[in-house]
Amino acid sequence: MDRHILCIDLKSFFASCECIERGLDPFQVPLVVANPKQGNGAMTLAITPYLKSQGIKSRTRLYEIPKNIFYQIVPPRMNLYVRKSTEVMNIFLDFVASEDMHIYSIDEAFLDVTNYLKMYKLTDYELAKKILKTIRAKTGLSATCGIGPNLLLAKVAMDTEAKKYADGIVKWTYEDIPTKLWTITPLSKMWGIGPRMEKNLNKLGINTIGDLAHYDMLKLKNKFGIMGEELWRHANGLDESKISDWKERPKDQSYSHGQVLFKDYNGDNIKLIIQEMVDVLTIRLRKNHKVGSLVGLSIGYSKNVGGGFYHHVLLDNPTDDSALIYQNCLLIFDRYYADLPIRKVTIVIGKLTDKSALQLNLFEEYDSINLKDNYNSTIDEVHNKYGKNSLIKASALLEDSTIIERNKK
Repeated sequence: MDRHILCIDLKSFFASCECIERGLDPFQVPLVVANPKQGNGAMTLAITPYLKSQGIKSRTRLYEIPKNIFYQIVPPRMNLYVRKSTEVMNIFLDFVASEDMHIYSIDEAFLDVTNYLKMYKLTDYELAKKILKTIRAKTGLSATCGIGPNLLLAKVAMDTEAKKYADGIVKWTYEDIPTKLWTITPLSKMWGIGPRMEKNLNKLGINTIGDLAHYDMLKLKNKFGIMGEELWRHANGLDESKISDWKERPKDQSYSHGQVLFKDYNGDNIKLIIQEMVDVLTIRLRKNHKVGSLVGLSIGYSKNVGGGFYHHVLLDNPTDDSALIYQNCLLIFDRYYADLPIRKVTIVIGKLTDKSALQLNLFEEYDSINLKDNYNSTIDEVHNKYGKNSLIKASALLEDSTIIERNKK
């Protein structure tokens, strides 16, 4: 069944909040939200629509803004942004029940209005227009809205086209997929494809979403696992997820491991941290004779930037193999990482079951599986007898590694 999904985004949220508090018009004022203590190299957390109209990007360094453009710098105030966001979310709840709303981020939300259109005697477009007008009247904030038959198309419509219209609203249907979704390029403009995954897909000759939609799905799955199939489905506008899926709490047992980093990491040196954290979790799995079939990765960006992401994949077979879990963590990372400084990493292994029997893999020889188990068991025995730092990988001696210090705790 097709749904009527609204994806609503508050325009230039941080900068608009600062302007409204000062009685200024964000469409007329050159204001930048950034930490002035970081000097000219500070990252802009937000800029006003006025500056965007001058060709300035929302996430840029201060020194990258042309010197001939005057602008005012204000420091970020998260308490203000949370308060204004709460005001907007309460407006949403005046129109739909909480179970039909998902807060995607501080400035973005999904509303499923399918069951409300008859009650309001409005079309989805008319209801979206009414909601955006209410937000403007009660908070002073402007918003854009994408409407679609599923969450994916609503989000992509909002991201790529809504800002082109005076009222900030655009509606996509399945009929729009060939002319609007498939024409998207570069790939990173598509929700769920980060710059790193874009490079991986470009190497396969995939340069537009249409290329991805027409690529062999089995080849994508073979290269990227279950995520390859999901990429193909999304490229074809297919998405069966519902708002209720985000509200469900996992009932099965899971293991997780997270750390706040002592400095900013990037897309290159963070891989060492991910590998070390996977090793810690898989040691725990083997110690408790468990295997898991869900691998989740959460990345939190530096507080000066804010935000992050969490996504997971479901494996075909439960495992405690660190190499396989690490590979899937990297696939998640490459797909969603936005080339921003990283300060927090969390890894989750869920859907745990007892390792009571050997799960054979048709693509891997039995001797290879048995050898991995023996190898891991030997390392675990050394750690148990002589301590965690008695046997470490050479990479633990690198400057960016944190495993030796964490093992001492």
